[in-house]
Amino acid sequence: MAQWTSAMGAAQLARLLNSQQDRPAGPGTRRPPAYRALADGIRLLVLEGRVPVAARLPAERELALALSVSRTTVAAAYEALRTEGFLESRRGAGSWTAVPAGNPLPARGLEPLPPEALGSVIDLGCASLPAPEPWLTRAVQGALEELPPYAHTHGDYPAGLPALRAMIAERYTLRGIPTMPEQIMVTTGAMGAIDAICHLFAGRGERVAVESPSYANILQLMREAGARLVPVAMADGLSGWDMDRWRQVLREAAPRLAYVVADFHNPTGALADDDQRRRLVDAARSAGTVLVADETMTELWLDEGVDMPRPVCGFDPAGSTVITVGSASKAFWAGMRIGWVRAAPDVIRSLVAARAYADLGTPVLEQLAVNWLFSTGGWEQAVDIRRVQARENRDALVAAVRRELPGWEFEVPRGGLTLWVRTGGLSGSRLAEMGERVGVRVPSGPRFGVDGAFEGYVRLPFTVGGAVAEEAAVRLAAAARLVENGVTGGGGDAPRTFVA
Repeated sequence: MAQWTSAMGAAQLARLLNSQQDRPAGPGTRRPPAYRALADGIRLLVLEGRVPVAARLPAERELALALSVSRTTVAAAYEALRTEGFLESRRGAGSWTAVPAGNPLPARGLEPLPPEALGSVIDLGCASLPAPEPWLTRAVQGALEELPPYAHTHGDYPAGLPALRAMIAERYTLRGIPTMPEQIMVTTGAMGAIDAICHLFAGRGERVAVESPSYANILQLMREAGARLVPVAMADGLSGWDMDRWRQVLREAAPRLAYVVADFHNPTGALADDDQRRRLVDAARSAGTVLVADETMTELWLDEGVDMPRPVCGFDPAGSTVITVGSASKAFWAGMRIGWVRAAPDVIRSLVAARAYADLGTPVLEQLAVNWLFSTGGWEQAVDIRRVQARENRDALVAAVRRELPGWEFEVPRGGLTLWVRTGGLSGSRLAEMGERVGVRVPSGPRFGVDGAFEGYVRLPFTVGGAVAEEAAVRLAAAARLVENGVTGGGGDAPRTFVA
């Protein structure tokens, strides 16, 4: 019986391998043999989760043709991977990816570093900050006071607590978007919201247009759901969307869904303006595409004088095109797994009906805590704390990276939680791997793209500040020197932890 659970085609693997571009070797730097470079490339894809564990690899002849190398080179690379524990083979069943005994399976998204590793590794993988106390404690205490009446019920509220739905609707109305509670469903975070939307609108094999780059966890969620991702390049710098490209993709590909982050885009930090929002909604409506607008970063403007555009749903008065997703996780705390969907009432009814076969509902106590924050003004004060933390961290990280890595390029966003950095020609995947060795965890650019795009980038979140930000930049510089000197993880020398 075969041990593999999925298959990787030769053309797809070749695209992923060809995306791994390193800076040209300096004087005196010895390039590894071709088979070693190929083995390192496949091993790195496995460690990053971009090639799944237990995925059947192409036959030697097929991969050799796709890469324009000799079959001997592929055979030697496969043998090296078998020796190191990253490949298993059996006659008649082929070869499939593995991880050496004792190593954890690599994650395919971005996950927080385990708490036990925080003492030795600086975590730049997760774009989340500690809770803005004392507001978390106060919110939970307020929720406990409101809990007794709900404890006498079954506790299942598939659409969310009526009080919280009404409060979220009122907040949209105050933003100039008239909203009824019937247009709101409370979810388990923004990820739960988007997962529900994808299952309702985009069945397996459906096209979904996404910004390129886009949020890694959402891309992986959509891949796991069987969506066919159609990337649409962002405009240059922090200027938002390239509307010519969006119109072309929506017209020619006719995707069932499109997913966008208009407010301080993750990972670039771009802010789409009113005109771009209006034109994108019009183009989506003409194409029959449902536009999902992720507002999780909308309240995280960091600089004074930022003129926030109108919400994307404000350009869809009929409510037939735009579905909005919001969350407490970025603006307040990632541990507060409360999100919501704003859509037409019939869409909300369909989402709620489908929820009976998913998670049934969102925890009542956390909903009460968020409702307490919204109703007492605690939310605004907590978000003010969050903005100060993020601004100070951003400024410290920017200064440290500019000092330690002057060849790296980026624009400083005026909001959000992430810095999108061009790494001066170095492979982002190899920087992530070497970062594990020197004690800094950073996600590589390809996690935020489709089919190996953005190899020359990394994402740096504003999660550390002060001396820790300075040390993070020092460690990143050390990782960059290892990549420049051609150091690899071959020979079974796997990283201590995996980038996630």
